[in-house]
Amino acid sequence: MTKKTYTAGAARRRQKKQVNRAVWLIVACGVIFVAGMLMPSRCVGDDGRPSVSSATIGASDLESVVTNPALASEMVRYTGMTISFNPELHLPNWVAYELTADEVQGDEPRTNRFYTDHDVPGCASPDDYRNTGYDRGHMAPAADMKWNPQAMAESFSMANIAPQANVLNRGSWSKLEDKCRQRALKDSAVIIISGPVLTDPVEIRIGDNRVAVPSRFFKVILSPYTTPPTAIGFLMPNEAVKGGMQQCAVSVDSVEAVTGHDFFSALPDEIENYVESQVNFNKWSRTR
Repeated sequence: MTKKTYTAGAARRRQKKQVNRAVWLIVACGVIFVAGMLMPSRCVGDDGRPSVSSATIGASDLESVVTNPALASEMVRYTGMTISFNPELHLPNWVAYELTADEVQGDEPRTNRFYTDHDVPGCASPDDYRNTGYDRGHMAPAADMKWNPQAMAESFSMANIAPQANVLNRGSWSKLEDKCRQRALKDSAVIIISGPVLTDPVEIRIGDNRVAVPSRFFKVILSPYTTPPTAIGFLMPNEAVKGGMQQCAVSVDSVEAVTGHDFFSALPDEIENYVESQVNFNKWSRTR
């Protein structure tokens, strides 16, 4: 297993975020803890629907994905994201991270320095994409890593990249990334997991490393700290998206069925079942 560890500063930042999130959960749900014991609990919203109230569920738990067992996987931990990397196809199975409202407002400049991470088996080279007609598509976008210089630099690791058609990368996929940032600002934080759909047959490979070109991509977004929590999924073809991202909105359950991954399993079952079965694009897209 390949593992990237946090720097001391990044670790302190993540620890502080998790502490702040735990405090927020306690206040939001009106849970009283006595004798210094933080006991897991659950509550319901005003409409009777479930909401997360356990201070024991942190962002790292919600970012955890049970990867489709049919896919090769090397786990890679970067400052701002966790990656299941597929050394046989030379691209990620999925990339997961938390995005908070304060991180959206970071001011670290974009680096644009793509690089091969030689600690990751099978990591592609930036040159594999040269003159192929495909963009180096970020799964965790650089714009979501403006809060830390190392997180920004590592977002350009080829372990975080997959071949995307230009019309997708700079079209509906980019608009969806923007919408996720708006959602993080409104909901205080979101958990985002993105990747190629690797259960589809691979018909095209590019570069000397024979990087697989996916025919579809997915993204799932969870707002765990709203009452009730909400989630939505998207499945986009690796081409121009007719009708825009609204036409690609699906439930998280649908994304799980297509990819073979299991998302958000750290949630209590009744909450997981509720949020993963919902899909309401119009409500999700309203961020003002």
